[in-house]
Amino acid sequence: MDEMTRSKQQITYSHAAPDAVADSVAQVGRQIAVARLRRGWRQKDLAEKAGITRATLVGIEQGKLGTGFGAYVAVLWALGLHHKVAELAAPDEDAEGRTLEAARLPERARPSSAMDDDF
Repeated sequence: MDEMTRSKQQITYSHAAPDAVADSVAQVGRQIAVARLRRGWRQKDLAEKAGITRATLVGIEQGKLGTGFGAYVAVLWALGLHHKVAELAAPDEDAEGRTLEAARLPERARPSSAMDDDF
């Protein structure tokens, strides 16, 4: 194996991702596997329903970080569990973002510079 091949194999998303990210992805993968097994579906069955390869589904169930978000959503859709995906980054749930936005608002309303003589 040459140097270039070896260095590419050693670089993975799991080395760069925080533990919380890896743990969350692994948990979702495990939950997808449980949902599939509860339905009595083989990996091949779910992969076909989701329009992905079986290898991609294996990556999802193993919590591999390099698997695309679209593949996760497709699997959740095939399982009928996709309804809350749109809420993942809902602006109303972003307390920190709302706080930062509010901090940028002016403290008082500034009058316009044009005089209004409409009485």
